[in-house]
Amino acid sequence: MANNLLAGKKGIIFGALDEKSIAWKTALKCHEQGAQIVLSNAPVALRMGEINKLAEMIGAPVIGADVTNMDDLKKLFEESMAHFGGKVDFVLHSIGMGINVRKGKHYTEMNYEWHQKTLDISATSLHRVLRTAWDLDALSEWGSVVALSYIAAQRVFPDYNEMADAKALLESVARSFGYHYGVRKKVRVNTVSQSPTRTTAGSGVKGFDAFVEYAEKMSPLGNASAEDCANYCAFLFSDMSRYITMQNLFHDGGFSTTGVSEAIVNGMTPSEE
Repeated sequence: MANNLLAGKKGIIFGALDEKSIAWKTALKCHEQGAQIVLSNAPVALRMGEINKLAEMIGAPVIGADVTNMDDLKKLFEESMAHFGGKVDFVLHSIGMGINVRKGKHYTEMNYEWHQKTLDISATSLHRVLRTAWDLDALSEWGSVVALSYIAAQRVFPDYNEMADAKALLESVARSFGYHYGVRKKVRVNTVSQSPTRTTAGSGVKGFDAFVEYAEKMSPLGNASAEDCANYCAFLFSDMSRYITMQNLFHDGGFSTTGVSEAIVNGMTPSEE
């Protein structure tokens, strides 16, 4: 439902790869709610993905940026502000890449150079984005930054591998930089810990389909969809969420606070003959 929740807002959305991605759906939702958007992704993702299709749908420019490169990020924010004719009101960080995961390295055998690259792309990049905006004074007062996380930052999911480390660091950056940005400009910084979602990136995790089914049975409301996550992000970008900051917000149908569900117990109980 479009109700101009983001009328007059201007935002940068990182990570819209294809129609399955949460960033893609969030861009559509924000546009529907009245926002102007700039889309960004890594140059390799721009070549592999379908972002130009999305850009045409919402009338947004695409500005490539390697989030591990400060010069790229400076150029992105400067060009975005020129396009908007002013400051940026919101940012979605939907960025993650597990090099060891991609190369089939078990967590106990990880290549540490790949691990450092994973942390840089998936977590330190949030610090880089915030630092760039900070240095350029690019974010409006009461602006909002959201980064997508996952509950593996707090709990063990063995096959999530090194991405658990990355998400834990991501959430720490959101808290720590969120404090400083709140004091300086009333900018709020949060992470959203989403249900397992069938995106192109998520589907690369070993045993992913089985876990989606497990989470569905564990969650009282069922798994939250990518579309509903987009709705939640739009709310967090809006003025309706002005005093929410430095939080990791679970958007998971209740999975994170459910010890065990009847559906799981019933599935494990031997049937009586």
